[in-house]
Amino acid sequence: MSYLDEGGKVIDTMFGLPDKKGFQGAYDAMKPSYRDAESRKMAFPAQYMFKNVPDFGELSDPVAYAVEQMDKYNIERGMLPINVFSPLNEEARDRFPGRFIWDIPIDPNYGMDEVRRIRKLVKEYDVRAVSFFPSGSYPQVAINSKEMYVIYAACIDLDLPIFVNAGVPGPRFPMAPQMTELIDEVCWFFPELKFVMRHGSEPWEALAVKLMLKWPNLYYSTSAFAPKHYPKAIIDFANTRGSDKIIFAGYWPMGLSLDRIFAELREVPFRDHVWPKFLYENARNLLRL
Repeated sequence: MSYLDEGGKVIDTMFGLPDKKGFQGAYDAMKPSYRDAESRKMAFPAQYMFKNVPDFGELSDPVAYAVEQMDKYNIERGMLPINVFSPLNEEARDRFPGRFIWDIPIDPNYGMDEVRRIRKLVKEYDVRAVSFFPSGSYPQVAINSKEMYVIYAACIDLDLPIFVNAGVPGPRFPMAPQMTELIDEVCWFFPELKFVMRHGSEPWEALAVKLMLKWPNLYYSTSAFAPKHYPKAIIDFANTRGSDKIIFAGYWPMGLSLDRIFAELREVPFRDHVWPKFLYENARNLLRL
């Protein structure tokens, strides 16, 4: 694959820091929604779906280690979530300016307080997006619920895309809040909103493609999928009418190693003109970099 072989730049729209405290806090926050005993014991919320989840032990400098890995794989920038459980947000921002951009994971149950929090963080970080896990919210809030409308309006006002999990969730939560069909109403009511589907949209990936054809500001990122498992409908769409719509997102260090991601990427049958768009240009344009 010539683009990676020639040192083509990468923007990863779902990157992370190897931060045990931050991950543990986020995972523990999900536990009130679980009803099965196995999920409460899992170290990683969708552990049953992933093999060889990265384990870094105790790193003396996790932020510097993350940047070393970015350099190794020519990742120019990684989009990090502002993790309320992590002490490393400010360190990553201040020590490595220009390497990280930020998204704000939100909980619409907090209403206008959450909008105020978004506006505050935009002033403090290089925030380029908002993100939302509908099935993981507690109480659950659906993609098209009224609680989300104030968030969508704020995103438009701040010119921030929103990355939203779509499809059957990996963690054992009900799937109803993030069925792909719900996106249609949001795109209709908020035509200016830049909406990015996360985490596969399966088993409705064909519907996801149909909706991207329909709505100009609807996109798809490849987060949480090893490249060998990218849905065929998404690959076919990228190779034809959707080359500007499909955006690279890994899943490091949450569930996949960078070694695996970049080894398997070389086997994905994207056409030559798709690679620079998929790995770099589409994210650069969407995130206003």
